[in-house]
Amino acid sequence: MTYPLVADLAADGLPVAVPCRVLGFSKQAYYAWKANPVAARDVDDAYLINAALDIHRDDPAFGLRFIADELPAYGITAGINRVARLCARNKIWSVFSKRRGLTRRAGPPVHDDLVRKQFTADARIGCG
Repeated sequence: MTYPLVADLAADGLPVAVPCRVLGFSKQAYYAWKANPVAARDVDDAYLINAALDIHRDDPAFGLRFIADELPAYGITAGINRVARLCARNKIWSVFSKRRGLTRRAGPPVHDDLVRKQFTADARIGCG
């Protein structure tokens, strides 16, 4: 965050407009940050993350759906999408949740091709 840098430069006697112009944001944005440096949503997200980490620490097999179900016991109400976003951002997931997709590459052949059959067609045979 560059706003604390502007505050340090302003404390040294430099006008606020100069670092704001150099860093590429408006003075209004700096003063809005100065009035409320930590947003209420960020504080709520921090409490939710701490509760999710506590729930996950108790049972690492809990995924985000179970974490979302357990949050009201901690006094936190949040939707599943918000819990999913914060769990993904903080790498909180179940030990069983990672499934392998169908995008795996084929490995080496299991055995040698003793028949040496060619499985390619010489011409396209189709309907109509």
